[in-house]
Amino acid sequence: MALRCGLIGSPGCGKTTLYNAMTAAGAPSFDAAELHRATVEVPDPRVTELVRLYEPKKVVKASVEIADIPGLAAGDATANSRASRLLSHIKEADVLIHVVRCFPSAGGKPNPIHDVELVDLELMAADSVTLERKRDRIVKRARTGDKEAAREMEDCERVLSRLHEGLPARRQGLTTRERESVFECNLMSQKPVLYVANVAAPDDMQGDIVALLRPWAEEEGAETVPMCGRDEADISELPTEERAPFLAALGLTELSIERLIHAAYRELGLVDFFTAGEREVHVWTCRRGDKAPAAAGKIHSDMERGFVRMEVIPYSDLVALGSEDAVAKAGKRRIEGRDYEVQDGDVVFVRFTPPRP
Repeated sequence: MALRCGLIGSPGCGKTTLYNAMTAAGAPSFDAAELHRATVEVPDPRVTELVRLYEPKKVVKASVEIADIPGLAAGDATANSRASRLLSHIKEADVLIHVVRCFPSAGGKPNPIHDVELVDLELMAADSVTLERKRDRIVKRARTGDKEAAREMEDCERVLSRLHEGLPARRQGLTTRERESVFECNLMSQKPVLYVANVAAPDDMQGDIVALLRPWAEEEGAETVPMCGRDEADISELPTEERAPFLAALGLTELSIERLIHAAYRELGLVDFFTAGEREVHVWTCRRGDKAPAAAGKIHSDMERGFVRMEVIPYSDLVALGSEDAVAKAGKRRIEGRDYEVQDGDVVFVRFTPPRP
């Protein structure tokens, strides 16, 4: 399944402009009430090298789904059915990309922390409703002596109390037990966030306004990615081979989609590994630290259940030596067991016992 990124932000933050820069979808920025969605391939130069080596009949790259969720304004969280639809899109996201206005507008000077807090308030208001509903569902069980229900009640009440104090779930330092108690609620203010500082000009990327946002993000372990959304949206419409000089003028070597995907991978702790051969080169994604059977399960569930071993070639060794035979002769091909943690760039072949018919 593709990594799902949800673009959120206050109205007028330039979110749809950034969406167009990431996807080249050409979505109308004045159509603020509509959700826009696109799936884009993850840029990875390693795939190009693997295709050169294997000349496969088929190539399957990793992909990312980008959803441009209409801007959240004050009171949206509990307002109407439209708000419910907006929030459901946020719940579907694996990571939230919070676009923050860092450019002057008709609304005045940018105030990034104020804008971030307004959106967080909406998320927390919706999360509060979700937690209150769970509390109401289990209160009778807790009163009859159900220890598990009583424990969940206490945890939900603590998280709810902090939300009412204005502290998003991701900033609450939730314990493992609290995380387990609120897991089914899929709290939106608990989701990992990347902050995009949307600026008006390249010189503003390292300016004072962006500098206000960075420490805020760092407090919750999040990254801030400065972007000139308007200019990048224009560049994304150019043929790939013509983009380099325009990106260089912005002081960049890659478009926003690449920078944001890399940041999202870091935020979620994801790595890509490969299966490669004449038939197919395929990119697979797993979590950093996943053991070999779990990673094999990304390819097929039967591989995880019947896992025997994993043959591993580091991408760098394969490209440097030029072929699997050369890698084997150099002693760089490894046999790994169930405890091996798959690394970013591993080229793997899984040995497994197929299930009996």
